[in-house]
Amino acid sequence: MTAPSTFGLSSEARNLHWLLTNLVEEVPGILSVAVVSSDGLLLLSSDPGRNEAARRSPADAPTGPRGSAADLATIVSGIGSLTIGAARLLDFGAVKHTMIAMDEGSLFVMSISDGSLLGVHGSADCDMSVVAYHMALFVGRAGHVLTPELRSELRKSLESESTGSAR
Repeated sequence: MTAPSTFGLSSEARNLHWLLTNLVEEVPGILSVAVVSSDGLLLLSSDPGRNEAARRSPADAPTGPRGSAADLATIVSGIGSLTIGAARLLDFGAVKHTMIAMDEGSLFVMSISDGSLLGVHGSADCDMSVVAYHMALFVGRAGHVLTPELRSELRKSLESESTGSAR
């Protein structure tokens, strides 16, 4: 994984980038990670090269490849909305996490704070309990710093990278 540029970011934003990088590098089987805001916007991705796809308008977006940060953010947001709706309908309280096991991989979604979500795409051979444990550690460390101000800063940094790369 190539470390994303954190130049000009607050110490909280740099720490969040560091936590995300460690999650991906320390846990075997993690393919990609996305932090998504409550309104479905990508805030942070494990693959900065894929952040470009998240910044493009749908009309400019290429048809592939699948698995981009934008795709993961969309899936995480949709699953988050669906599970929150189901929990409300069933009157079971807040959703803590969702795990989906597929033939060729796994998808994990965990609430961070104020509707923000952590999404992890894992390989078929990843140890789901290890991934879930490390996600919980990430959420515990990141949840208290992921304030509205930090979410705004992260989103603006994605947007400014996009205007800088468009020149």
